[in-house]
Amino acid sequence: MKKTYIFLLIISAMIMVSCNEKNEIQKGITPEIPELKSDRLTPEVMWQLGRIGGENVSPDGSRVLFSVTNYKIEDNKGYKDWYIYNIEDETIQRITNTNINEQGVVWHPGGETIGFISDESGSNQLWEMDTNGSKRRQISFLEGGINDFKYAPDGSKVLFSKAVKLDDTVNDLYPDLPKANARIETDLMYRHWDSWHDYTYNHIFVADYDESGIHEAADIMEGERFDSPMKPFGGMEQIAWSPNAKTIAYTCKKKTGKEYSFSTNSEIWFYDIEKKTTRNFTEGIMGYDVNPVFSPTGKHLAWKSMERDGYESDQARLFVANVESGKRRNLFSDFEESAASITWSQDEKTIFFISDIQASDEIFKIDMATAQIERITNGIHNYKSVQFARGKILTRKQSMSQPDELYLVNIDNGEDTAITQVNEPILEQLTMGVVEKRWVKTTDNKDMLVWVIYPPHFDPSKKYPALLYCQGGPQGTVSQFWSYRWNFQLMAANDYIIVAPNRRGLPGFGMEWLEQISTDYGGQNIDDYISAIDAVSAEPYVDETRLGAVGASYGGFSVFYLAGHHQKRFSAFVSHAGIFNFEQMYATTEEMWFVDWDLGGSYWDKENKTAQHSYSFSPHKFVGKWDTPILVIHGENDYRIPFTQGMAAYNSAVMRGIPAQYLHYHNENHWILKPQNGLLWHRTYFKWLDKWLK
Repeated sequence: MKKTYIFLLIISAMIMVSCNEKNEIQKGITPEIPELKSDRLTPEVMWQLGRIGGENVSPDGSRVLFSVTNYKIEDNKGYKDWYIYNIEDETIQRITNTNINEQGVVWHPGGETIGFISDESGSNQLWEMDTNGSKRRQISFLEGGINDFKYAPDGSKVLFSKAVKLDDTVNDLYPDLPKANARIETDLMYRHWDSWHDYTYNHIFVADYDESGIHEAADIMEGERFDSPMKPFGGMEQIAWSPNAKTIAYTCKKKTGKEYSFSTNSEIWFYDIEKKTTRNFTEGIMGYDVNPVFSPTGKHLAWKSMERDGYESDQARLFVANVESGKRRNLFSDFEESAASITWSQDEKTIFFISDIQASDEIFKIDMATAQIERITNGIHNYKSVQFARGKILTRKQSMSQPDELYLVNIDNGEDTAITQVNEPILEQLTMGVVEKRWVKTTDNKDMLVWVIYPPHFDPSKKYPALLYCQGGPQGTVSQFWSYRWNFQLMAANDYIIVAPNRRGLPGFGMEWLEQISTDYGGQNIDDYISAIDAVSAEPYVDETRLGAVGASYGGFSVFYLAGHHQKRFSAFVSHAGIFNFEQMYATTEEMWFVDWDLGGSYWDKENKTAQHSYSFSPHKFVGKWDTPILVIHGENDYRIPFTQGMAAYNSAVMRGIPAQYLHYHNENHWILKPQNGLLWHRTYFKWLDKWLK
């Protein structure tokens, strides 16, 4: 198969389609291929990499729709454009070139039209275009716009999600006070992730559809103060059409306020289009039930199901049920990992899925008759999606050394072939560090997988500073991910050896390993960190007098905790969005199920020995032992771990006379998403580490 360089296609502008017949839309950007002055990855170079997403196979399996987002630093934003890869002739066609960043782009069931969400008319509406990007036309004209949509399989209808206002604001209650800028709250969940509740709820609407537009839209959740898709991150993967277009399966947690905040018990609901009735298809399962997927004939439904209410990191089991009888099967009764990207084979005999297994995300298949699971792929990489395309699996693949690209995987032998190489003109100018898989013995004599990433042009005769990477989550995987913030190759390119342990509490190594961390934040997993850094720092090429520890979220807590317990191992710390005071965290976070489960209960329940054990690990209790320079980073719109946690840690360090710096973002949440903020993050991060470790 010949290589296809999308980046080069962009530059040469081989295919440039007018955005609409009047050419009124401002065009996007055409990135240039930079000529790098060094073969080492830098933050500036990393922000020039194109980011692939939105992969979607055409109904006949012959074409792949996908997006590439390129960032323009001076504009502080990204520009997303869409492409079609033709599997038969291995060509790529660019079909958009706008500054609109079309969202939710999918194939119409007929395969010769593409639907998408655009705000070019003033609000987000459903639009369509021909498959070459021409003849853009608006399909919906709904007040307030829509969030996302799905075509019915037969093309006769469309469902869409839309924000519906059901609650009164202060100004609604007191119309004579139009300038009052306040809220009155009487319950929990008044803010979530990075935004305050806006008095609206995501509802699903179903409407008739034809070439002239959508008609007779009906709210299938009318009057309900619940969200589908669920906030803040749920998308159209949480909603599914039955193949006969008579049923909508959707994910919803039909709880509010305090009850919602403490529960993870979402359900799969069935809405009958003809009868206009709703029933709970997963009643009795107490944890997350999400992402319904009908089998090709509609006889069965598959979905991800967690067993325990309140435990957000429980095993995501693969469940299947007969749609008519409701009889359920747990296909993971003998499998301890979790499922993602569930996809049926056309004959309904096999289900394909992705699971993390020993620190890589691999493609598996399971036989419906025997429940026997077979691993298809094996390597140092992550696969992120599964779709079928002409007898092969279309997937998005990444690793610590490569950002996302699209691949076709041979189902029989697991071999993959790249169909995009968006960033090859940049990557071929870079030298990546070697990524090593190492097994380290823990203090309780277990084997722990530790990734070690070496600097480019590594010289074992030299001594290098090393960084211990502390993962967030706390049950987030340290797999072969490519990050635009915690990028191991970028750290290694600055002449650091990176030590990234799969410590207790991470998936891919069985449920016992995953669950040990709950209510034991300062226990075995902290010992695992120490085991990892001690093992690697014993190497002759590591300078054990120049060690740093870095991390975000739970990893940020880990840094705060290590600061009071590291016994002078480390010479510098960086904590981003870390938990500093457990009592304050419990009382100010938004998703109460997380802290209630992981800490074992409330801090005021003195009779709860498990909870009191957890609160004994709160880093603020050990500030008196801090003795090492620390950089603290936090975003003001972080409602998961409120920014006052970071301020308290920084203020405490300063009052103790410890060298400290605080980087505060007014317009970021738990993550750093804006390009210029991202560059500032890396410049501050490396300047701090270089100051104390070099």
